[in-house]
Amino acid sequence: MRSGGWFGRRGGAGRRRRRRRRGAKNATLTLADLQEGESGVVESLELPEDIALRLMELGFIPGTTVVAGRAGPGGDPRVYRVDGSEIALRRETTQHLLLRFLE
Repeated sequence: MRSGGWFGRRGGAGRRRRRRRRGAKNATLTLADLQEGESGVVESLELPEDIALRLMELGFIPGTTVVAGRAGPGGDPRVYRVDGSEIALRRETTQHLLLRFLE
């Protein structure tokens, strides 16, 4: 059983999260919504141009599959596997990367 940290599981009260149904294929979600081992296909990057370009240089290109890896203490940052690399990103950045869920 994984620890939920000081404030309970995954972020505490007041956070708005997009929910997805288990049977929903092609459901849109953010990179922050992925749990360890889940994957999705990058749809778009809703970030300022300079940050979006840097992430695209690292492999976060629309159409690319991303797999969520382990998270740091407290759940932030989380490691993501994309295009053969492992990249750690903070939650505040990953909330702006839209994905299509893969089952």
